[in-house]
Amino acid sequence: MLTRRPHVAGTEANAEDAEYVLSTFASCNIKSHKTSYDVSLTYPVSRSLTLTNPPPEQPIIFDLHQQIYDGDPYADVANEVLPTFHAYAKSGTIYRGDIVQNAFEAGAIGTVIYTDRKDYGGGASGGWFPDAKWMPPSGVQVGSVYDGAGDPTTPGWASIQGCERLSGEEVEKEGFVPLIPSLPISASDGETVMRSMGGQVANEDWQGSKDGPTYRVGPGPGVLNLSYTGKQTIATIHNVIGVIEGAEEPDRFVLLGNHRDAWTFGAVDPNSGTATLLEVAQRFEKLQKRGWKPRRTIVLCNWDAEEYGLIGSTEWVEDNREMLSSRAVAYLNVDSAVSGAEFHGSATPQLDELLIQATKQVQDPDNSSRTIYESWVSSSGSPVIERLGGGGSDYAAFVQHIGVASADLSYGRGYPVYHSMYDDFVWMKKFGDPMFQRHIAAASVWGLVALQLADEEFLPFNYLSYAYELQKSAKDLEDEISDQGIRLDPLFKSIDDLTKAATKIYNERKAQLQLTRTTKLIFPDLQIYAPSKHNDYGSKSFPGIDDAIDKAKKLKTPESWHYVQHEVWRVSRAVRHVSLVLRGELT
Repeated sequence: MLTRRPHVAGTEANAEDAEYVLSTFASCNIKSHKTSYDVSLTYPVSRSLTLTNPPPEQPIIFDLHQQIYDGDPYADVANEVLPTFHAYAKSGTIYRGDIVQNAFEAGAIGTVIYTDRKDYGGGASGGWFPDAKWMPPSGVQVGSVYDGAGDPTTPGWASIQGCERLSGEEVEKEGFVPLIPSLPISASDGETVMRSMGGQVANEDWQGSKDGPTYRVGPGPGVLNLSYTGKQTIATIHNVIGVIEGAEEPDRFVLLGNHRDAWTFGAVDPNSGTATLLEVAQRFEKLQKRGWKPRRTIVLCNWDAEEYGLIGSTEWVEDNREMLSSRAVAYLNVDSAVSGAEFHGSATPQLDELLIQATKQVQDPDNSSRTIYESWVSSSGSPVIERLGGGGSDYAAFVQHIGVASADLSYGRGYPVYHSMYDDFVWMKKFGDPMFQRHIAAASVWGLVALQLADEEFLPFNYLSYAYELQKSAKDLEDEISDQGIRLDPLFKSIDDLTKAATKIYNERKAQLQLTRTTKLIFPDLQIYAPSKHNDYGSKSFPGIDDAIDKAKKLKTPESWHYVQHEVWRVSRAVRHVSLVLRGELT
């Protein structure tokens, strides 16, 4: 049902999928509703790419279409797949005569991004989907080039009907939308362009597939002419919210979330996660039939417009900011539940132990003699829990805007047909999860973590993990800037105080009573755990300090290093305030 048609945000097909999720929640005896927002989305109108080489060669006009494969069960609806494009790309046309002037005024004048066979096509190994898991030569990875989160016309407030909106000029001044056109293209087209490049041979780590062309850095002699026109419109998106009310603490929320919208068919991204969310809902229904009610309220969230820039989840958090800030216990995210065989977990540190304990209770779907935890340890030596804080999925608004403890889990990470029209049910059945056992395992871990957070009298947070992580990050910071005269002793002192407070709580279990009402240990103002400005997907423990250091290294001025010191003091104060919260004492 979910992957039968392409279902981009704002389309009829995606609205139909929202109704399907809503009806499934309702059939599981879960009180549910839709929350809709009117948001700014973009769609392609026209695009072209032409390569002109010196005579006597003729210009090459690229087709820019992904090819249907033999036996493709989606052939009848392939025309519903949007033309390959970048959401929020600047409309424009690049002509030869404009290149020098535009380059002088603004640096690059356009961007063409292609899916290199070295990364997505299996290199020189031969074979691609549907015969192998690799991206076909005509495959294109589409996506958004918006660098923010939420509707770009309503930064900081929800896009409800009739709300205030920024103009296009104001949005551009915010700095999150690109000011030059861009276009994604296939490996086949990309290699054609690379063959036209002259100049110095690129470094070895820049080279592509072994049987592909040698990459050079230019210039020319070929000239690439790019034209793109997009349409910006206000479209209605639909989040689906299901609520299982808590029996004893109904005003405390444990939230589980996944997004529904996809660039094409979305069998992996995101609807492996949507199917897993519906599996969790059905398991909660079975528990309710046995008389179970959670201690705290469980909220199931199916987001819309994630692919455009985490829009559905961000608008909902903005709409419910005050209530969520004071009542949310934790947010548990699953985006692409299954794309491969290895389990991956990411979390804010206080949820590390909880995630580990859940994996010890679930059988490895690919090895019945092991638990997920045992396979996790054998593959990496120890469970490697990565840090949340980047902008890669719908946890971003919860972590960065309102400071809610969060986790994210998946089977597999990265897959060749990502964001292409080949991310369909056939790929999932052949290469992602042939028996769909990994989906079941993901639902088991997700549900177990949620139940522990919803049912235990004392919240099972381990703040020692948080303190130890900050200690490590502070030592790394010290190594990086030890020669710059920056005082880090305030930071080490505040982390030491946090460690002592966390140790006391860890050793005195009853002291966790205070944590049934106080759970925030993440700050939304870029002090602790957020993306660096230089990598929206990555996470930094001290992103404000990190960004200040990067700027100081470029400017090399006393003032810029003084600002680094300011950021150190700012983070130190934030950590100190956390210590006071954990101690539960007034100064």
